Amino acid sequence: MSSQIYTSALAQTASEFDVALADLLASQRDDVPRIWDAMRYASLAGGKRLRPFLVLTCAEVCGGSRESALRVAAAVEMMHTYSLVHDDLPAMDDDDMRRGQPTLHRKFDEATAILAGDALLTLAFEVLADPATHHDGQTRAELVLGLARAVGARGMAGGQMLDLEAEIRPVDDENQVMRLESMKTGALFAWSCEAGAVVAGAGEKERTKLRAFGAEFGMAFQITDDILDETGNPDEAGKAVGKDSERGKATLVSLGGLDGARDAALDHAQKAVENLDLFGEKADLLRAAATQLIDRRV
Repeated sequence: MSSQIYTSALAQTASEFDVALADLLASQRDDVPRIWDAMRYASLAGGKRLRPFLVLTCAEVCGGSRESALRVAAAVEMMHTYSLVHDDLPAMDDDDMRRGQPTLHRKFDEATAILAGDALLTLAFEVLADPATHHDGQTRAELVLGLARAVGARGMAGGQMLDLEAEIRPVDDENQVMRLESMKTGALFAWSCEAGAVVAGAGEKERTKLRAFGAEFGMAFQITDDILDETGNPDEAGKAVGKDSERGKATLVSLGGLDGARDAALDHAQKAVENLDLFGEKADLLRAAATQLIDRRV
């Protein structure tokens, strides 16, 4: 599949998803307008919408309902947005720009950003638990449980903690860096793919393969993100670059250099694709997504 076809599909999915997410947020009761304004500001700022794309594409590969998958994708993106809002705070990465606009704590204030992030986190679980997401209660429970595991102390939050600790006690072991990145980034990507299979009612074999694809995809994504932090353009990235080296963060770039990091990203992308044989041509968009990671600029 050509890169143009994949890029077009990603853009079309993002456009469809943005409408669905805006509608979902608009349907909420504005009993505390400031927090909802902040939540919408952070959530509707654009972006590649890669995690929603993976949820929706994996659900389609497994024959699932688009309407249900859109709600699952919205929950995943709310969770991702909460993590960005908190990651940008002065106590964390202290960033001024995100997706080409002022970060939430700069646009509003720090306390509002903390609370808006908390509200997005909890709204994600509310969306998943709502019968509108899926008629089967067991499926909804699986979705809630899976997301909780992906973003908790054994997943994204734990990985962020390891990332902060590595600034104080530098890490010089590749395995430790890989563990950090698999938790910080890979866990939510893995769940995004598996969630598409879960909401589609796919079997264990399909779920396992898509989860493995997502985990490897997430590792390739994080490594290329680290490369872009070293080589990227802030105008293209929509955020500051070069901060990893300034803060002494442990990455595969800092340990093995740019060439070593590129080799590692390529290896993970290839491993991701190997998990898609079960799905045949239906998974061509997923294959393209993994392949295009290596050359991405944002």
